[in-house]
Amino acid sequence: MTQSTSRRLLIASLALPLSLALAACGDTAEETAASPTGEPIAAIEAPEGQSWIEMNAETPEGGFRQGNPDAPIKLVEYASHTCSHCADFSADSAAAMEELISTGVVSYEIRNQIHDALDLTIAQLVRCSGPDAFHPLASQAWAALGDFANAAQQNQAQLQAAMQSQGDDRFVNIAAATGMLDFFAARGVSRDQARQCLNQPDEAREILTRSEEQSEELDVTGTPTFFINGSRIEGTSWEVVEAALQQAGAR
Repeated sequence: MTQSTSRRLLIASLALPLSLALAACGDTAEETAASPTGEPIAAIEAPEGQSWIEMNAETPEGGFRQGNPDAPIKLVEYASHTCSHCADFSADSAAAMEELISTGVVSYEIRNQIHDALDLTIAQLVRCSGPDAFHPLASQAWAALGDFANAAQQNQAQLQAAMQSQGDDRFVNIAAATGMLDFFAARGVSRDQARQCLNQPDEAREILTRSEEQSEELDVTGTPTFFINGSRIEGTSWEVVEAALQQAGAR
C-alpha cells in the first residue's frame, strides 16, 4: 500500500462520528454459553521472581499480549476503543481474566479494529507508556467512554475543526476536545508525552493499515471479535468467551 493510499484511508477513518462507531460494535443477540468439556490444563509456573500477569509485550501483529508468551491457550480480541460492547467485555472479564492469565495457561492479546477518529486517538494514547501500561490504560479508557462522548458533545465545534484539519496535530486537538489529554495525564501519560505520541502520523497510519489488512484477512466485520488459538469464537460476551476458554482447558 502506498503512502498516499494509506493517507486517504487515514483521513476517511476520521470522518466517522462516535455515534456511528458505537453502532459498528457487535450485535447484542442473546448468546448461550456451553458447559466446560475440555480436560483442565495444569497451571504453569512462571519464571522465578516473575508473574505471568506482569509479562506484557507488543506482538508482530501490532497487538498487545498479556501473560505467558507460550501459553497453550491464546485468546486474541479484535477491539475498538470506542465500542460499547468491548467496554462491557473489559469490565465483565477483568477479575476472572486476571486469574486465568496468572495460571500461565491463558494469554490475552488485544488488536485494533479502528472505527473512528476517537478510536484511533485512544489507540495511540494507550500505547504511549509501553506494553506494561497498555492493558490497564485500555480498560480505564473503555470505562470512561461515556465521559469522552459527553465532552465531544459539549465541544462539537472544536472537535469538528480538529477532525477536518489536515495537520499532524489533528489527534492532539481531538484529544483536547474530548478530555483525553486530562484523562491520560491523570494516569501517568503527561500532556507533553501524549502530544508527542499523537504527533506521529506514521504510527497512526500503521495502526490503521494493520486494522484494515487484518480485518480483511480474518473477516473481522465488527467488535469485539475473538479467536482462541486461531479459531473464531461466535459471541461477544464474557460468558461465551469464558465457556470457550474452559472448553479449551482453562480453569
